[in-house]
Amino acid sequence: MHRASFFAHRDKARAAARRHNAAVNRAAPGSVVVTRAPARLDALPWARFHAVVVLALGITWVLDGLEVTLAGAVAGALKESPALRLTDADVGLSASTYLVGAVLGALFFGWAADRAGRKRLFFVTLGVYVAGTAATALAPGFATFAICRFITGAGIGGEYAAINSAIQELVPARYRGRCDLAVNGSFWIGAALGALGATVLLAPGRLPPDIGWRAAFGIGAILGAAILLLRRVLPESPRWLALHGRGDEAEAIANGIERGVRGRVTPDADLAPLALRIRARPTSFADLGASLFRHYPRRAVLGFTLMTAQAFCYNAIFFTYALVLGRFYGVPSSDVGLYLLPFALGNFAGPLVLGPLFDTWGRRPMIAGTYAVAGVLLAVTAWLFVQGVLDARTQTIAWTLVFFFASAAASSAYLTVSECFPVEVRALSIALFYALGTGIGGVGAPWLFGALIGTGEPAAIVGGYALGAALMLIAAIVAAWLGVAAESRPLEAVARPLSAVDPTPH
Repeated sequence: MHRASFFAHRDKARAAARRHNAAVNRAAPGSVVVTRAPARLDALPWARFHAVVVLALGITWVLDGLEVTLAGAVAGALKESPALRLTDADVGLSASTYLVGAVLGALFFGWAADRAGRKRLFFVTLGVYVAGTAATALAPGFATFAICRFITGAGIGGEYAAINSAIQELVPARYRGRCDLAVNGSFWIGAALGALGATVLLAPGRLPPDIGWRAAFGIGAILGAAILLLRRVLPESPRWLALHGRGDEAEAIANGIERGVRGRVTPDADLAPLALRIRARPTSFADLGASLFRHYPRRAVLGFTLMTAQAFCYNAIFFTYALVLGRFYGVPSSDVGLYLLPFALGNFAGPLVLGPLFDTWGRRPMIAGTYAVAGVLLAVTAWLFVQGVLDARTQTIAWTLVFFFASAAASSAYLTVSECFPVEVRALSIALFYALGTGIGGVGAPWLFGALIGTGEPAAIVGGYALGAALMLIAAIVAAWLGVAAESRPLEAVARPLSAVDPTPH
């Protein structure tokens, strides 16, 4: 009893000290903050801390993969549900609703992450997701189902903005490319979980017809709630703290991470040449405009092109793949997960296998190469499909090969927009490009392909596949032309902070 009381008083005292220090150490607008935190973080070897960061934050992509796969894998069950009775067009429309929520959620929570900090948004966005997917499992009709999908998407979109920026700011520069691709590729771990879960829960006779799909959506809610506890151990981004005049807090967090990894703190004298001087000031949407249109317009074109191409390619094909299996190959809804599983594993293997090359061979050749190969393979697969030479098995093999490369390409799009713009607007930049790419390339694609598949004619959808291939090839050309050699360079060297008062060493 006395021991518990002691720890309670100790924790309260520590919390009060942290609040006091935060108030004291917060620099007034216009004052200069000198920090070595970015250099400390980039100099670290890979350690358990970074693995925890990847696990606790990378869950975002697992959850998104789970949601997208479930939406496709349970499409047949949704049409057969006594409560919902969705049509093919309804399935596509609900997928588009999810994406609309993701777009708006990314914009709002991306703005909030740049203003309020990365850590606060860790919990808010994940909480929105958990609430949305749990409510989806209880939806009594199509209208409620669509609204719940919107809320779920909003949480996932917000996660993309806040989490991508945090991972970039905490992982050492020389590991940033492979780590980011592996994390983004973990979308397909979620896809595999969704495929397995749907296969088990939708097995004939296992659960009543209106219960299996509800239980499937409950998987995400349980997983998301569990990961909320793990995120409690993660710190705020030292880069974000320094930007907002909280230099002492940034240094303290960097020192703590360094001590946990190396068992000691590097003397300041060793890092003096790498000190970053930042003039504390508030940021606004004007800073985003200046970054995109004045400082880095070529990068803006690059990011927009990469995000749009991969969004159309993925959302058109993956959201409607279950409909293709059912309509053209006669695969029952209970078996769809078995076909999605190898497809998902191939998608995860692509970023995992090719990821290290983005740090060694370089960003530009790898981004251009993966987009180009994916575009060519997609065009070949579309031709084989319309010729009628594929069955359910060979169609799955073909898509697995296409998306081995397309998955690495799509992950590199997120890597590009998250490392090529200043820290002041990093989360909002990610959100903007995600919103534009998804809004233009993704929101209409599932609805369009759902309607085309509903015609029952292979020739009706091959034009859409050809468009996806063309967009990927255009993106490859743009990447070869405008790509940024960001491999192994500090974020402050790739994109100098808008508030820096002296040049950042390269």
